[in-house]
Amino acid sequence: MRITISGPPGSGKTTACSKLSEILGLKAVVFGKIFRELAAEKNLSLVELGAIAEQDPSIDKMIDSRILDIARENEDIILESRLSAYMCSRNGISAFKVYIDASPEVRISRIGVREGETFDDAYAKTLERQKSEAKRYKMYYDIDIEDKSVYDLIINTDDLDPDQVVAKILEAAGVSN
Repeated sequence: MRITISGPPGSGKTTACSKLSEILGLKAVVFGKIFRELAAEKNLSLVELGAIAEQDPSIDKMIDSRILDIARENEDIILESRLSAYMCSRNGISAFKVYIDASPEVRISRIGVREGETFDDAYAKTLERQKSEAKRYKMYYDIDIEDKSVYDLIINTDDLDPDQVVAKILEAAGVSN
């Protein structure tokens, strides 16, 4: 089973991805880690690398071509990235496509805790990052990240713990837990 998990920063997608991987025994590939590693290698923040990526499409193209390569080579895998559902759909690669969301307040609070930032700092950085990503996805791929029609399941995690999120995904995918 190929599963894509997408959603905005702080929605809980990486946690869900890890738990699903554990339960299903599938490898999970988290593409946000690649972007973070690239930023660290260049001694840049995510926002700074995002600004560079707005001028240099090769950064996104490299990451996104890896999504397709991995998806094509693995029928049983979990892919976590903003564009994995769109990429699989556009390229005829079957997958169960999940979008995980949460209110901005919940997401920003989670990010602030994770990154050790104040709410205001986390809010400013996250908003800037989301604007940069939306701009790049539209510019490079003509993808409107707000278009959720590609997804098989949309989950709001505001009032759910990670186990409840995973249970909803498994149920919707027809997998017994």
